[in-house]
Amino acid sequence: MNMKKLFVLLPFAVIIMVTGCGEKQQEKKETKKETKVITENKLSADHLILATLWYQKSAEMQALYIQSYNWAKRIIDEKISKKSAKKPAVILDIDETVLDNSPFEANCIATGMGYSSESWNEWSAMMKATPLPGTIDFLNYAKSKGVEIFYITNRKTAEKEWTLTNMQQLNIPSADTAHILFRTDGSGKEPRRKMVAEKFDVILLIGDNLADFSELYENRDDQLAKNIVEKDKDKFGTEYIILPNPMYGEWENALYKYNKDLTEQQKDSIRRNALIGY
Repeated sequence: MNMKKLFVLLPFAVIIMVTGCGEKQQEKKETKKETKVITENKLSADHLILATLWYQKSAEMQALYIQSYNWAKRIIDEKISKKSAKKPAVILDIDETVLDNSPFEANCIATGMGYSSESWNEWSAMMKATPLPGTIDFLNYAKSKGVEIFYITNRKTAEKEWTLTNMQQLNIPSADTAHILFRTDGSGKEPRRKMVAEKFDVILLIGDNLADFSELYENRDDQLAKNIVEKDKDKFGTEYIILPNPMYGEWENALYKYNKDLTEQQKDSIRRNALIGY
C-alpha cells in the first residue's frame, strides 16, 4: 500500500476505533447501571425472606396469635366485671393485627421491589388479605360480651372501600365506617384513640406496633423505645396486647433514624452493624 492510500484510510480507521471504544464504554456504563439497580432491588427485599417465611409458615407464629387473643378474652372478662359509666371498648390495629398482608411482602421478594405507595395500593385493591389466627373468634367473643370494637388503622382514606369490602367479606365484626378510623393527616394514632376514649371506656389496645398503644413509642431515639417498654411493663398483658411482626414496623424505621433518603446499600449496612455478635 502506498503512502497516499494509507493517509486516506487512516482517518477512517481512527473513527472506527473511537466509535468502537465509545460503544464499549457506553455498554459498560449501562451494564454497571443495570447491576446497581438489580443489587438495590435485591437488597430492598431479600432481607424479608426469613421474616416472611416465619410469619407465613411457622406454627410458632400461629400459636402466638392464638395465645394473645385467648389472653385478650381473659382481660375482657376481668375488665367488664368492673362497673364503668361508659360502655367498654377495645381498639385494634388492622394490618398484621386483624388482617394478614404477608403475601404483599412475599410479592416484594419475588419481584425484587420494595414497598411503595403504588405497590401497596395495588395489593390493597385486591382485597385478598386474610384474617389472622384467633382474630375473628376473639372479636365475636368481645361483641358477645357487649364490648364495642374499634379499628384504628394507618391505611389511608383512599383505601376505605377496599378495606371495608375485604373485612366484610370475612365477616369481621364492626367492619363499618363508624368503627374503622382511617389515617387522615399524620400517622400518629393518639388523636383517634382520644376520640374513642371520649365516649367509651377503652379497656384494651391490641396491635403489632408499640405506637398502636401510645404516642411515646413514636419517633424513637437510640434506645429504640426499650426504656419506655420497661417503664410500661405492667401494662403489657393488662392494657396492651402486642403481636409479633418481624417484617416491618416502627422498630425498623427507628434503626434507620427515620432517614427516608437512605439507599438500600446503606440500609443493609445499618442492619448488619446493628447486630450484636460475640
